[in-house]
Amino acid sequence: MAFRIIPVTPFEQNCTLIWCDETMEAAVVDPGGDLDRIYAAVAAAGVTLKQILLTHAHIDHAGGVAELSEQKHLPIIGPHEGDLFWIQGLDEQSRRFGFKPSRPFVPTRWLHQGDTVQVGKLTLEVLHCPGHTPGHVVFFEPTSRLAIVGDVLFAGSIGRTDFPGGDHQTLIDAIRQKLFTLGDDVQFIPGHGPMSTIGCERATNPFVADHRFG
Repeated sequence: MAFRIIPVTPFEQNCTLIWCDETMEAAVVDPGGDLDRIYAAVAAAGVTLKQILLTHAHIDHAGGVAELSEQKHLPIIGPHEGDLFWIQGLDEQSRRFGFKPSRPFVPTRWLHQGDTVQVGKLTLEVLHCPGHTPGHVVFFEPTSRLAIVGDVLFAGSIGRTDFPGGDHQTLIDAIRQKLFTLGDDVQFIPGHGPMSTIGCERATNPFVADHRFG
């Protein structure tokens, strides 16, 4: 799976353009804003944008979804419906955090544990990983061994759980029972900061490393 990370919003969120090298069909994951940057990346890659994928509905990940979907007539895939209240509150989120005004939207398709999403000839596996938000999902492409994990796991850290609907133990369980079972060789793109691997986080992450759990 080919990809390009596009930092967007004042929070430097890792919006990610992914595409199938064979068909050159693409999806954009978590277009939180700065649509001009996203359009430039699509043009530079020479791909055809077919859909929007969403890990969760915090403003820095979902703030540009409604506008992008309307401008380019794109379906919105994800997240899990546990994030409906976050989607409905996007306008309030934008005011609270000083973002460009954002509007709620209705996903074309909600996602659940075990679902798959097609991007060209690529098949992404869906993992429901709540804790940061109730409806957070992760996308995993098994051939390239690459996961897009949103704000579940970071290099050396984990997602915040102090927002409404967050739960620390639920997040820990999702990481250890779902992400860590993908394999140590799996690389992941987090919602913020640099990429890492599952193996590195299992060994060194101060919140979820194996040594913390006996």
